[in-house]
Amino acid sequence: MSLTLGKLFDRNYVMRIPFLDGHYNIGAFFNKRSTNLLFSVEPDFNDKTPGSNVKISMFKNLRSSKFCETFLELHNFRKSTLDIMNQFNDIKPDYTYEISFILNESLKLSKIDVDGKILYDTLNLYGFNMISYDNQFIFIIAERQNILKKLGKKIVRTTGIQIGTSAAIDLLDDFNRESKQYGKEGPFKPKTIIPSNEKDIITLDDID
Repeated sequence: MSLTLGKLFDRNYVMRIPFLDGHYNIGAFFNKRSTNLLFSVEPDFNDKTPGSNVKISMFKNLRSSKFCETFLELHNFRKSTLDIMNQFNDIKPDYTYEISFILNESLKLSKIDVDGKILYDTLNLYGFNMISYDNQFIFIIAERQNILKKLGKKIVRTTGIQIGTSAAIDLLDDFNRESKQYGKEGPFKPKTIIPSNEKDIITLDDID
């Protein structure tokens, strides 16, 4: 997937991620002085590149992603010195056994002194897969923390890329529908059964 890049992008960080019987070389193109970011994807397979069975999607707004909506907790915060939008916070507790980390890396681009406080301009990368389709699904979040020294302000922005086979994406759709139908508690929330008679209550004294 070739890209024509203008002056907005002056750095590239490349990751080689296993997928099916080969790899995808995923590049995060970014600007050292802004939050601009764009992904590139180059297949690396011995036989042939997977065809229409694999779908690649990029998300400038993580909240428009079914994966993030279903599985991840995203963080927003704003004050005079900090502006955070859709920062990855954690995997939702109900899905810790469905999702796994495959990537967690940070690149410090510069060290900046703002009014005597040391801040770092960084690129943070988080990668996930679905355990049931561990080599058929990738979701990567690139987070840019950009320091505006003149304003004494940190800007945090995120971009995501998803690569998945049709079977993996079908499973993602199922999880997404389930999460919307049952909400945070999920379909397996234990039900409280109230006995109709006090004799139906089992106590420790009743057990030999």
